[in-house]
Amino acid sequence: MLEQLRRRVLIGLALGILVVGVIFVLADGGALLDAFGQFDWRLTVPVLLLVLLNYALRFLKWQYYLRLSGVEGLDRRSSALIFLSGFSMAMTPGKVGEFLKSYFVRVRTSTPLTRTVPVVAAERVTDAAGILVLAGVGLLAFRSGWPAFLAIAGLMALALVLLQRESFVERLLGLLGRVGFVRRRMDSLRDLYHSSRMLLGPRPLAVALSLSTLSWFWECVAFFLILVGLDIEPSWQLLLAATFVFSASAWLGGASMLPGGLGATEASAAALLVLTVDDPAMTGTVAAAATLLLRFATLWFGVFIGIIALWIVARWEPVGEPVRGGEQPEIAAG
Repeated sequence: MLEQLRRRVLIGLALGILVVGVIFVLADGGALLDAFGQFDWRLTVPVLLLVLLNYALRFLKWQYYLRLSGVEGLDRRSSALIFLSGFSMAMTPGKVGEFLKSYFVRVRTSTPLTRTVPVVAAERVTDAAGILVLAGVGLLAFRSGWPAFLAIAGLMALALVLLQRESFVERLLGLLGRVGFVRRRMDSLRDLYHSSRMLLGPRPLAVALSLSTLSWFWECVAFFLILVGLDIEPSWQLLLAATFVFSASAWLGGASMLPGGLGATEASAAALLVLTVDDPAMTGTVAAAATLLLRFATLWFGVFIGIIALWIVARWEPVGEPVRGGEQPEIAAG
């Protein structure tokens, strides 16, 4: 399994190099290098610190979800390494490799996968919802894009409401249970559903969504600093534009299901920058430079950290046999 993941990560890295090469060709490599030369590299430190702040807040959400799921015996250092290892899995299609974090939790604590797979899924759902909230905030500066935003927000809200309707989901599971290979896994599917329903209930959802929105906002601020470093005049309008472009391109990249959203994220971010940033300095070349700097800070920096963490956790030995998968986590009252 780990060997297969390693191959997929290497494929993603190769695809990333290809995307950077295509951008250099399309944006005129010489002009792009000139744009990088004009960038205020002193901003690199605050940009990366803002990205690390994003990671810290998302780690708090990870810890919160593990506690709700009843995971015991996982020290904070091991939990942080498992969480960080997930960044290397951004290079798998649709980030599906992140579910390997559940495997590492089981290796360290013998917690069944049916209890922790919903944690990873809830992370992804609340991250997507938080970025969608930021996209809505960014849209305050523009007049277009609201129909698509409202449609996506409505569908996500409907899905979360239906998830809490246990009778509806049970009927759906009953229909799926008529299929042979699904029937054999029905107990596990029910465990997965009840864990997911608990993690995405009203109060946990409010806490996780708040953390997600705040954490991803700091990467929007990092993008704002990158634009300022490329001689774009700082303003509240620019911050709103950076928030919208970052959020919309992240959504489009995720929807593409490509490893790391490669290609889709870069193309949409560069195009949206030209459309939304009303500044003479915002040329196609500057937009391409800003996009590459953003991706180096928010994707490749995380992948590098994730590969180091993955190298450590992949060497762990299982501590024992998994506990009974049917056990349900206890939730503290209130």
